[in-house]
Formats: sequence, C-alpha cells, structure tokens
Amino acid sequence: MSDLGSEEMEEEGENNLGEYEGERNEAGERHGHGRARLPNGDVYEGNYEFGQRSGQGIYKFKNGARYTGQYLKNKKHGQGIFIYPDGSRYEGEWADDQRHGRGVYYYVNNDTYTGEWFAHQRHGQGTYFYAETGSKYVGTWVHGQQVGAAELIHQNHRYQGKFLNKNPIGPGKYIFDIGCEQHGEYRLTDVERGDEEEEEEHMVNVIPKWKATQITDLALWTPTLPEQQPPAEGPGPEETPGAEGAVEADEEAQALSEGFEGELDLRPGEEDADAWEYGYEADQANAGAEEEEGRPAELQD
Repeated sequence: MSDLGSEEMEEEGENNLGEYEGERNEAGERHGHGRARLPNGDVYEGNYEFGQRSGQGIYKFKNGARYTGQYLKNKKHGQGIFIYPDGSRYEGEWADDQRHGRGVYYYVNNDTYTGEWFAHQRHGQGTYFYAETGSKYVGTWVHGQQVGAAELIHQNHRYQGKFLNKNPIGPGKYIFDIGCEQHGEYRLTDVERGDEEEEEEHMVNVIPKWKATQITDLALWTPTLPEQQPPAEGPGPEETPGAEGAVEADEEAQALSEGFEGELDLRPGEEDADAWEYGYEADQANAGAEEEEGRPAELQD
C-alpha cells in the first residue's frame, strides 16, 4: 500500500528510479546483491538478476508491511513470509505474487488457517482454528469457502458431514464424548421474516436446520475375549447391568442435540480479516513505484 496514486506513479517518469547501492553486471543492470530505496519510500534489499528482483530478498513497505522470502522476475515466488500492517501474517508458498500452495495464515483475532491455497484463496484441504471457541474445521475448501466433506470439532463433541457455503448440508452425525452418536440431516428451511420484510419482494434466504433421526452407540473396536460360562442365575430384564447408564447417555445426547435445531454457528470471524486482506492486496498492486526502467509490473509488491 502506498500514498501514491496510479496517476502520480506514471508522472514519475522512467528516469526516477530511486537510489540503488549494490552489484551490477557488465550491461549496467542490477545483478547480485543490492539495496534500493524507492521514490515512494519503500525499501528492498536482496538479490537481483538482470535488473529484476530474483532470489532471496526483503521488501519493506513504508506503512509497516514487510515481505521476507523468494522472488522470481520481480514477483513473490517460492517460500515467503508476509506481515501485514494490521499484524496478521502469512507463512508459506507463493506463486506469481499470490499465496499459492501450502501455507499458514495467522489472523489478528488469533484464528489460524493451515492448508492449501490457490490464487490467494483457501482452496483444497485445510484446517481453520477458531481461537475464541477452541473449535476447528477440518476439511475441504473451494475458493475461500467451506465446501465438501469435513469435520467440525468442538470441545466435547464433533460433527461429520458435508458443507456448502460455510453451512452443513445433508446427512451427517454428531459424535459425543459421553459415548454415543446422533445421526440426522441438515435441511434447508426458510428464514423467519418480519412484517416489513414480507412486504418487500426479495430473494428468500434459507438456513440449514438439524433433524435428528436416531441415537446409537459409538462403533468402537473391542478385543476378542475367551468365552466364559454364564452364571447359573442371571439378572432379570429390569436388573440388566448398564441399562440405566445407556438410557442416561441417550437422554444426555438428546439434550445436547437440542442446541443444534437452528443453524450451526461456525463463527466465521476470519471474513473481516479476509476482506481487509484482499483490499490491501488490491491497493498494494497499485503501490510501490519500482526502480527498473520500463517495468511498471515491478510496482506490485
């Protein structure tokens, strides 16, 4: 990000290349290690190849942002760490000036995303950790959205199923630490609207609602034990050991499940950070007048 607008950068002209101290090749191009102070106040120190940033380098923006990592032909490419002005940071792979490959993003609210990226967005397999609740989403992402098979893990239970646009959808199950599973399905239902909203003609929003179908025991593996002869007199049906505990477990699971009759709260606190982050990247693309003659693309750090 820079205070310079695109028109002001064009007015600087080709001869306004900033200050440079470092190695050059026989053709006079910046080649090897060097340090450049740009006209907009940004500073780059690192390797050059034939006049372009290539190899390891550090780019410091005058607003406090910083990139430390690899370059290829003036673009972030390879492994690198970008620290944004708000304190959030990304550590991982880059390609063509974008987060691309595997990486970890640390958000300002202490949330983290660890996984695959594609063209600056969470895309592929990844885990999002919600710092406030301690919950985490483990599964697939498509263009920044939670889509496909996944598991949402909470402190005392977890949900397994499919997601669409950050919401669970279709068949799934809750697995409770008390020792049982609740099977069911998330179905889309109309959102309740007020009188004023009903008067206006607009698209009706829908939210997923959990409908439980059955509660079962956990499918646990148990070792094979040697057969034992049953006692001469066994307990009656009303005295069956563990029957009372099983009923209590079912009732507790049913009580916990009542909290899921509405939409599943994923608390997507990262969206605000992402909105700023993408906006910052767009501003950054128009900032940083670079030192190379006739290479405006180099300004996009």
